[in-house]
Amino acid sequence: MALYSGTNCMFSHGCRIVLFEKEVECQIVYVDEDRPSEELAELNPYNETPTLLDRDLVLYGAQIINEYLDERLPHPPLMPVDPVNRGRARLMMTRVQRDWLLPLVQSAQADPDEQQQVRSAVRDGLIAISPLFREQNFMLGEEFSLVDCFVAPLLWRLRSLDIDLPRQAKPVMEYGERMFKKSSFNASLSEVERELR
Repeated sequence: MALYSGTNCMFSHGCRIVLFEKEVECQIVYVDEDRPSEELAELNPYNETPTLLDRDLVLYGAQIINEYLDERLPHPPLMPVDPVNRGRARLMMTRVQRDWLLPLVQSAQADPDEQQQVRSAVRDGLIAISPLFREQNFMLGEEFSLVDCFVAPLLWRLRSLDIDLPRQAKPVMEYGERMFKKSSFNASLSEVERELR
């Protein structure tokens, strides 16, 4: 199994967290995002990270990869067992990607005003979910899940993205610190990502 990963890609980072949480043997192939390799282009028509190669199977898209890994490697489970809560988890992952991660990635090439609008929207969203962590330790409750694997890479990058959270977001910041102490999170960091904080 091999994961083609960007060195500072939030989506790839989430996949690496899942791999280390599952304690699976996997080769992580870091790709220069400015000059992707021909090998990656042959595997993925979009020539982007993350891309997972597992024997003859090639998958791309962080949510697809993470759900595949959770089904292929069932211990520890990172998705709820019942269909209703699995649906809720998938919806949360989609919203985190659509509302926060994708706009941040896309705004990197935008003008400063648009970048500030995106940063403000992410900041406001994190403030809005902060009370959740007064009652629970993780995004879905008391169990670490795939949803956390999408949110933790964002929280790690807040400082480098110039997103400052106010005091009322203290519960979400404490949640982030819990994530950063997990061995799977620490093992998942690339050298570039370690330097972000």
